[in-house]
Amino acid sequence: QVQLVESGGGLVQPGGSLRLSCAASGNIFSIYFMGWYRQAPGKQRELVASSLSGGSKNYADSVKGRFTISRDNTKNTVALQMSSLKPEDTAVYYCNAGDVNGYWGQGTQVTVSS
Repeated sequence: QVQLVESGGGLVQPGGSLRLSCAASGNIFSIYFMGWYRQAPGKQRELVASSLSGGSKNYADSVKGRFTISRDNTKNTVALQMSSLKPEDTAVYYCNAGDVNGYWGQGTQVTVSS
């Protein structure tokens, strides 16, 4: 059993930056897939970024070049550094371990607005 707790959301102006953090209660070293999803009002949950245990990282086209996922297996944390934020990045962001059938955090709200 892995419990995930996100932090770092908030209100930011367009063009600004935020860093989301996810702390896992268990050891994530052996978890193949760690990722960040988001869900905007009226839309389906979508994968934003993922980090695989072998080191590869993948990003949604909409965030490439702006978001960076990082994973620290020694601290059991996963972070999402977001820059050049746009209003369309507004959503609840969820940390995930093990992909869609795995474990989820409670979500943290990110609002990009002037």
